[in-house]
Parts: sequence; structure tokens; C-alpha cells
Amino acid sequence: MDKELFEKLVSTPGISGREERIRATVLEELKDLVDTVNVDELGNLVGVRNGIGPKVMLSAHMDSIGFLISHIDDKGFLRISPVGGFDARTLVMQRVVVLGQQDYVGLLAPATKPIHLLDAEESKRGTKLEDLFIDLMMPAEEVKENVSIGDPVSLLRSPLATDYAVSAPYLDDRLGVYVLLAALRAASSTSAQLCPVVSVQEEVGLRGATTSAFGLQPDVGIALDVTIAGDLPGADKTQQVSALGEGVAIGLMDSGSISDPRLVDRFKRVAQQHEINHQLEILPRGGTDAGGIQLSRAGVPVITISIPIRYVHTANEMALVSDIEASVDLIARFMEGAHDLELEW
Repeated sequence: MDKELFEKLVSTPGISGREERIRATVLEELKDLVDTVNVDELGNLVGVRNGIGPKVMLSAHMDSIGFLISHIDDKGFLRISPVGGFDARTLVMQRVVVLGQQDYVGLLAPATKPIHLLDAEESKRGTKLEDLFIDLMMPAEEVKENVSIGDPVSLLRSPLATDYAVSAPYLDDRLGVYVLLAALRAASSTSAQLCPVVSVQEEVGLRGATTSAFGLQPDVGIALDVTIAGDLPGADKTQQVSALGEGVAIGLMDSGSISDPRLVDRFKRVAQQHEINHQLEILPRGGTDAGGIQLSRAGVPVITISIPIRYVHTANEMALVSDIEASVDLIARFMEGAHDLELEW
């Protein structure tokens, strides 16, 4: 695994709608792996590697969940509006970075009394998103001069990477971007017609994939994303979706798309032929870029290929290196044979 590329991707901020920095980072990595690449009107990176056979769109989203500053009070405390889905229980006393006139590190705190002063009823009350505020540890005057309503906020946590596992905020979906870039490198000699897209605004409604698919008019769409690994203490194994250590997840269905059975069969054959560790996945809630691609124009056959992660949508998402490498291997091997892909009913 390329730890340098991984750390670069997960350390660069880019919440939905404010992807400027991560787009610039990915563009530097993508431009030498394709024949052409452009930034479209919505901010997607749309690449083309010329070739033969069906036009294959592979989409991984660059945006992450985060917040926008919604209010600045007289003491310089910041209120926030979520961009994407959070569980407030995982956010208390996390560090964040506010992208104002410069980057400011702050503390995400709940509007509650210290534990020593809580009565019995107050101590039972859960935390809600609207309870949270940011303390920038600065005088109020400095906050008001340097931070504005609408400034983006990202969770701040140093990535961890060992030979066994990785952890960081925003593995969703910087791991998908990593897999796309690494697979393009590994399949450099393929003759297939590939259209790698690094999309925006997935976390708020699959917007980038929807518009880029409309422009590209692909014959096939593949979403590269993460999925839930529910292999945790106390979890119902019948509802775990996927498990760490069991390889790349070949998606069958989620709440936004049903994978084309011909593509499912193709990926299963590729995995079996190359002895790539894999598992099948059904995600009962949640979706990927495949849902936007599938409904483009007259319809597109799609599939989602995912990397299992634990603790999704938190500051400490976690994945196994072996599952990431299996994902890269599967996508690269698929790319190498995509020139002869036939999807006749």
C-alpha cells in the first residue's frame, strides 16, 4: 500500500460543496494516469483514458461530511450546520479545523454543564447536533475578524497507518479515490476505454456522479466506495453487511441501486480467476454514486465495489490493508479485461 498517497488523501480537507483543496490534490495524482482530464461545472474531475470497447465510468467521490459555520456569538463561539450525516454521540470533544482566513483548530463541545454539576436527569440526556459548538481558543474579536458564516469545518485527526490497518477521518470515500488511482497505475497497459471520475457532493445526494454521467454517457458505471463492517462486539452477524479481513465487497444492492447481475457475475469471475479475496454485500440503508449513474439519461448498468470499514462517519474510521489491496487488485484486473466486456441480455 502506498502510505504516502493514502495520508495525502485523508489529510486534505474537502467537505461537500467545498472540495477545492482535495480536488487539487487528486488532480495532481490523476493527470498522468489518463489521456485527458477536466474539471466540469459542478467541480467533478472527469478523466478519459482512450481505448476500445464499452465506455466504462469508474466513480469515487472526493467529498467528505463536515459542517458549515452558521452563527458566531458575542463570545466567539461558533454554531454549526451539518453537511452530510453524523451521529452526535461520536462528536463530543473532537478536534476540528475551521477554514477561515486561515486554518484554525478548535474543539467541538456540547452546550452542557460540566459533569460535576449535572443532576441525575441532566446526566441521562443525550447529545444532539444542535447542542454542539466550536471553541477556537481565541479572543472573540479575532474570531469575528477571521471566521465568517458559511466557512467550512472538517474533523481533525492525524491518520494512522500500519502494515495491518489504517484509521483516519474520511476513509469515506478517500479510500475509494485511493483504490481508483492505484488501480489505474496497476492497469497502465489496458486497452479498455476508461473514464475515471472523482466526483463531488456525493454525501448530500450523489450530485456529482449524476451530472458527470449525464455528460459522459457511459455504457457501464462502477462506483468505488466504502461499506459498513458490522463485525463488532454485540452485533447481529446476520446484519453485519461486511466484515474486515474478508476482502473486497462486491455490491449486490443498496437503497439507491441494484447492481446489474451481468456485472456482478463478471466481477465474481475476475475475483475467482485471480484468487482475490472477496465477499458479497447487501447494504440495507445508504447508497453510492451508482444510484446517480444508473438513472442517467436512458439508464446505465451499474455496480458498487466497496472497501469494508468500521466506525463509518466518525473521526476514526478503520480499514484493513489487505482489504484495500484486494480492492485495488480487483479493479485493476477488471480494467485489464474491460475492452471485451459484453452486456447483452
